Amino acid sequence: MSQKPSERSGNKRSILSRIVRRIILVIWSLKGWKIDGGLPKGLQKYVIAGAPHSSNWDFVFFTGATAVEGIEPAFMGKHTLFQGIMKNFMYDMGGVPVDRSKRSNYVEQVAEEYARRDHMALVIAAEGTRSSNGEWKSGFYNIARAANVPIVAAWVDNDTNTLGFSDPIWPTQSYAETLTRIAAFMRSKLPDLDRYKVLEAQAARLLAEEKGETTA
Repeated sequence: MSQKPSERSGNKRSILSRIVRRIILVIWSLKGWKIDGGLPKGLQKYVIAGAPHSSNWDFVFFTGATAVEGIEPAFMGKHTLFQGIMKNFMYDMGGVPVDRSKRSNYVEQVAEEYARRDHMALVIAAEGTRSSNGEWKSGFYNIARAANVPIVAAWVDNDTNTLGFSDPIWPTQSYAETLTRIAAFMRSKLPDLDRYKVLEAQAARLLAEEKGETTA
């Protein structure tokens, strides 16, 4: 699980964050979401790479799912959000501040956060934006490699309000190989989802490029 606020600062969780979490769990329950394949047991640190990222509600549903699984997920946020009256709330909700103006890039900053913590499950929308055609950005992979932690792929079926998680996938030196394993898992869960077909094609293309081949 991710570190709790008391483990970071010695302070109790803010009232606002407690209220927000309760609201999220109520929404999760009312919407009838369910888990098909829970999080791996015994892992202390990992990256959760989820897709498709098709709704502003994704954060709510992933927070509800991880709460059911007994963890408090972390997420990346712009460092300026962790100031003033929002500071405690952002940390209590699992936020990890990232300062893109620093010489060290965000991957290094997040890897350092993993090193500081005993537990951390960082949730990343692997497609990057809701307007994605289904291809994944490599940020989740780069973070997992830098932090030396496994990746847990998370699939979502918005038609049946179901989501689930893969077994740990350790990133290899090849992004294409790692993405191929992830794509195979995602397709096994929702073989007809167009965005997962795009992901599989992306992985195949990257593998061919690594081998100096061309794709049709």
